[in-house]
Amino acid sequence: MSSDLTSDVRQKLQAELDGLESELRVHLPQEIKRAREFGDLRENSEYQTALQRQTMVKARIRELRQRMSEVASIDLSRIPRDKAAYGSTLVLFDAERDEEVTYRLVTPEESDPPEGLISTVSPIGRSLMGKEAGDEVVVTIPSGSRRFEIRRLKTLHDETK
Repeated sequence: MSSDLTSDVRQKLQAELDGLESELRVHLPQEIKRAREFGDLRENSEYQTALQRQTMVKARIRELRQRMSEVASIDLSRIPRDKAAYGSTLVLFDAERDEEVTYRLVTPEESDPPEGLISTVSPIGRSLMGKEAGDEVVVTIPSGSRRFEIRRLKTLHDETK
């Protein structure tokens, strides 16, 4: 079962994919053709730059297709109902700052830390995955480590009732 929860991610990936495929089919061939007209290809920086861009675009297209396949295969029915996972909203107590913070675990494409949207593959996201309300979590971040207590946990199953 995939869901509307992942449809925004799929749309975002598809939009980027469409743009890159257009660049690969239309813009880059024109650029390469124009650069070839400058002559000696060994010393033609415009030609070399266009070929490098073409290689990068092809690689990104492969990545996007792979990521779209991964997102499409997310089975929401297999996401735990009592542990933090994709789609969960957690209220954490940060003892060091003496404040509560709220995070929602999302895909990397949805991530927006200032808005509380934390990727499941970020340091904070990885440390929260599989945890329950009441658990203490130590998160290692570039500036050191932070300790949180999970005060409340709402999984995506709670939110879709």
